[in-house]
Amino acid sequence: MKFQWTILLSLLFAIIIAVFAVFNVDSVPVNYLFGTEMIPLVLIILGSALLGALISGFFAIFKSYRNSRRLKELEKQLQTKEEELTMQKRLLQEKDVQINELRNRIPAVEAEILPPEGF
Repeated sequence: MKFQWTILLSLLFAIIIAVFAVFNVDSVPVNYLFGTEMIPLVLIILGSALLGALISGFFAIFKSYRNSRRLKELEKQLQTKEEELTMQKRLLQEKDVQINELRNRIPAVEAEILPPEGF
């Protein structure tokens, strides 16, 4: 839905610029470093709008690329952390088994250490 609104607003903005440019067809002087040229104002308006759109597009592509790389990096970190968590859970289970084995041995060890109750 957001993408559709973006396209709609972009088209509306393009139409407004085109209408504005058509009403400004007079030629105006443009000063370059090497001279002056008379160019129709409509070309300057449309050229400026196109250049602005291209620059914005390049920045958007760069941001998208950077976010894509960051996402891949974070997914890799997540996978590493999940593997570490799985390993820690396995170690915890092993330690629980060892604890239970030692608890089961306590009565036998107590019987060996403590003398019978008749002495």
